[in-house]
Amino acid sequence: MINTIQRGCFITLEGIEGAGKSTQIEPLAHVLRKRGIKVLTTREPGGSPIAERLRTLLLDPLNSGMSETAELLLMFAARAEHLEKTIRPALVAGTWVICDRFTDATYAYQGGGRGIDPAHIAILEDLVQGELRPDLTLLFDLPPALGLERARERTGHADRFEQEAVRFFEATRAVYLDRAQACPKRYRVLDASQPLPDISAQVQIIAANFIDAPDKQSQL
Repeated sequence: MINTIQRGCFITLEGIEGAGKSTQIEPLAHVLRKRGIKVLTTREPGGSPIAERLRTLLLDPLNSGMSETAELLLMFAARAEHLEKTIRPALVAGTWVICDRFTDATYAYQGGGRGIDPAHIAILEDLVQGELRPDLTLLFDLPPALGLERARERTGHADRFEQEAVRFFEATRAVYLDRAQACPKRYRVLDASQPLPDISAQVQIIAANFIDAPDKQSQL
């Protein structure tokens, strides 16, 4: 009998600055590991050596004059490396991958915030990812003013994106919510303005329900 490995599931966490999504990665991974699932946590931009160097370039406030097109292409360059070196190998090996942001963030930030045509983003998405899409996306939603206040209290300084005006994040949030409404099977929207324990409890319930759900995988 041939032993076949079922590919891992791909879970992404999305939200604007200060939404608290990064805080929920380890609690989510803990739920999966308790069920005997092998888990890899990663982030975007970043997640591989070259992609991490591109992350530094993208977030550096000194690069505030970067063109919108250059920013978009650097995001997908980092994503191509991340997929090749980290995400795809893990999924093929049967490991579940939890990623702090993915291409939904590009539609939200570069599409909504920067105003880039989403059709152009879709072309790069197909080129870089092929048929691979997240199996589950948790969207941590909250008002931009509250998110920015939290983010700046947490870090003490603003990166290149955190320096944007509130209206940038209002446009970003709107795209996130539109995408969630258009694809309710994949998205779970959480009110990120709630107390942290309440959000963590919801994440655990979502994770447990997803583990037990049939037909939860997209294509590699």
